[in-house]
Amino acid sequence: MNRSRRRFLAAAGGLAVTAIAGSAMAQDVIGDLLSSPRRGNWDDDFDARASAGGKVESTTPIFSPNTVSYTEHAISQYQNIVAQGGWPTVPVMDKLRIGVSSPAVAELRKRLIISGDLSRSAGVSNAFDTYVDGAVKRFQARHGLPSDGVMGKYTFAAMNVSAQVRLGQLETNLVRLRSMSGFLGERYVMVNVPAMQVEAVENDRVVLRHAAIVGKVDRQTPIVNSKINEIIVNPYWNAPESIVRKDIIPLMRKNPQYLAENHIRIIGPSGNEIDPTTIDWNTEDAAKFRLRQDPGSNNAMASVKINFPSPDGVYMHDTPQQSLFSKLMRFDSSGCVRVQNVRDLVTWILKNTPGWDRQHFEDAIRSGQNTPINVADPVPVYFTYISAWSTGDGVVQFRDDIYGRDGVDELQMTSSL
Repeated sequence: MNRSRRRFLAAAGGLAVTAIAGSAMAQDVIGDLLSSPRRGNWDDDFDARASAGGKVESTTPIFSPNTVSYTEHAISQYQNIVAQGGWPTVPVMDKLRIGVSSPAVAELRKRLIISGDLSRSAGVSNAFDTYVDGAVKRFQARHGLPSDGVMGKYTFAAMNVSAQVRLGQLETNLVRLRSMSGFLGERYVMVNVPAMQVEAVENDRVVLRHAAIVGKVDRQTPIVNSKINEIIVNPYWNAPESIVRKDIIPLMRKNPQYLAENHIRIIGPSGNEIDPTTIDWNTEDAAKFRLRQDPGSNNAMASVKINFPSPDGVYMHDTPQQSLFSKLMRFDSSGCVRVQNVRDLVTWILKNTPGWDRQHFEDAIRSGQNTPINVADPVPVYFTYISAWSTGDGVVQFRDDIYGRDGVDELQMTSSL
């Protein structure tokens, strides 16, 4: 093994934060970094995209005893980082990306080394090279940001949250993780609201992950502990009273044809259909009735609805607005959860329900007929609020405290940009 390869393996084998914890690192961290040797000419055996820690992606569920252990270890690491003075603030500047040379890059390198995203052996310089590019991408992945290596406003905001705040976030979320680290079922679905993500877990392993659209700040997705007992193919959509009041009535005032254009019917107490022209839309009389949208391509739930008992009346579903999944901040619903590639999730939920393989499910969608399906083995579902966790040594995940439940105002900074 050549010298450069040995040097890389030694650097990658231990996180900077672990080194900081040792007695040998009692001296000032920043001073030590500044005096470290330059990277020099490393040969092709060094992967410039490698980070100081392990892979960010993991099949370990967020609700796992292993996650609790890793998060406890992360808290110890972050306590040491805080004790050593934290990390520097990275100066905000436009177009800070690979190829740029700037004193701001030196601060960026220090920041990434301390958090374990960049190997200490990469050194501190003004050059935004492939080593920094790889480390920034790793940092972005750990914070739920697009891993493009570009220091945009969201990356700057996440990077400049202090180590003390991140430590507090970990400590708060460890309590939540511990409360859910018992047996949750051999198969279950977990919705993590701050991460805007759904996990399908089987035998303590994540088998599916889906991007999700969750509740707005003023229409928050609730905490849920239930079981998925029904799938409805080509569902009717019954507009919640809150949406009738806040959305549909104002829309009808602007466009009296809104209901007709969107195939929404007004259903009276006896099940009879009521003519929209008989309702005074300058009042809230419509909120007294049931507004039901027919199945179809423009239905608010599109092809499928995932049902489970919930005191808040929430559920999971498809959406005709697939473009919303490309947004970074997907807090756009009225409390229910929209799931990207939801047909994959439904196929997994129905795999033990006789007669409902993928082909039959797709045929039912194409039929256009409203079709309820009882799930043979109801699958536990948990809506939770986890904004900081770790699923691997040195891999610490953070998300915005979008609903302000972690008790630290600074954590909402990224979302407010």
